[in-house]
Amino acid sequence: MSVAFKLIARRPALPHLFLRRRGTPQWRSYSTPAEDTLPLKGVRVLDMTRVLAGPYCTQILGDLGADIIKVEHPVRGDDTRAWGPPYAQYQDGKHEGPGESAYYLGVNRNKRSIGLSFAHKSGVEILHRLAKECDVLVENYLPGALKKYNMDYETLRAINPKLIYASITGYGQTGPYSNRAGYDVMVEAEMGLMHITGARDGDPVKVGVAVTDLTTGLYTSNAVMAALLARARTGKGQHIDACLSDCQVATLANIASSALISGKKDSGRWGTAHPSIVPYRSYKTLDGDILFGGGNDRLFGVLCDRLGFPEWKTDPRFVTNRDRVQHREIIDGLIEETVQKKTTQEWLEILEGSGMPYAAVNDIQGTLNHSHVQARGMVTEVDHPSCGPIKLVNTPIKYSHATPGVRTPPPTLGQHTDEILGGILDYEKDDIARLKKEGVIA
Repeated sequence: MSVAFKLIARRPALPHLFLRRRGTPQWRSYSTPAEDTLPLKGVRVLDMTRVLAGPYCTQILGDLGADIIKVEHPVRGDDTRAWGPPYAQYQDGKHEGPGESAYYLGVNRNKRSIGLSFAHKSGVEILHRLAKECDVLVENYLPGALKKYNMDYETLRAINPKLIYASITGYGQTGPYSNRAGYDVMVEAEMGLMHITGARDGDPVKVGVAVTDLTTGLYTSNAVMAALLARARTGKGQHIDACLSDCQVATLANIASSALISGKKDSGRWGTAHPSIVPYRSYKTLDGDILFGGGNDRLFGVLCDRLGFPEWKTDPRFVTNRDRVQHREIIDGLIEETVQKKTTQEWLEILEGSGMPYAAVNDIQGTLNHSHVQARGMVTEVDHPSCGPIKLVNTPIKYSHATPGVRTPPPTLGQHTDEILGGILDYEKDDIARLKKEGVIA
């Protein structure tokens, strides 16, 4: 399933995009009428990112209506196309290989793909022309790596002074580590997250998902949207320096604040427990695990009643949270002994309507099939042009006057090359054919 894209007119200055003054301007149209209310409709993004943090950032922008032009190596494409299994198998008979990787499919919806090599002079020329037609460029190369291709911010600012140029790196554009490559797991280790993650007496472990990549993508998408608002006031673009290390330190949040205020190293690893709240952890049931969050004394009382031990509420060892923290092992042991006597589902039914925060510990399939997840529309199906119907996680944000979501499936490599070159840059078919023959595009 794809959407036809057509260049109608270059949009006016962005103040009109956000303020809608002096009448309604004529916009270029690459969306259907149902997408007219999307917040970022009319914004075009040149996406020169690979793997996770960058593609996650641009996917968020795409979900909100931006036209994302994903630049990929003309032969191998985004690195994650080869990261499998699992794969969604090809069904159209036109492609070789195992299929489209699940990793790639997870962060590349609502984008158009152009296969292009900027090792060729003609490829750089195409990128320069695209940069002139775009509002935003997002890249995740090492600092200075794009300068030798004349794709650095200073070069592109001269071509398009209104361009917002976002750079995502491991350690930023400055500082002693700026030239180091940084994958998520390295930054989790270097910047403290791994040290506070894991069982109480166990080894440090990484988070189950590449959370530093994801938070960096989130921060960068917010920064891009803020820069668009700033441009609406000033008429000027700017360079955004975003990195995994800074974002990881920022998301240490209250844990970092505690270390700064106390002067202590940190609170250590607590598994699912909380260093300052009891009960606040997962407990073994007869067939699984369930988590309770007794964030105050009233909620602890509710839990005591539902567990069948109201006398715990008046036990001097457990009356206040401070008491319970001091006697953590005792109260945790009592709760564990009780909870193990029933199944997870039985406890869920007992706690239903209590006002007590609680949750079953679900696996991923259990999560995706969860009745609430389904009711919120968080899993959707889209028709992929080569793989047929595939299921994807949907965008999590709901608007009262817009419907962000999966409008187009993740593209195949170079799926929109002809469309982009012809529709945006007015390349003739013969020129496109020549560039393909020369290996510049695919």
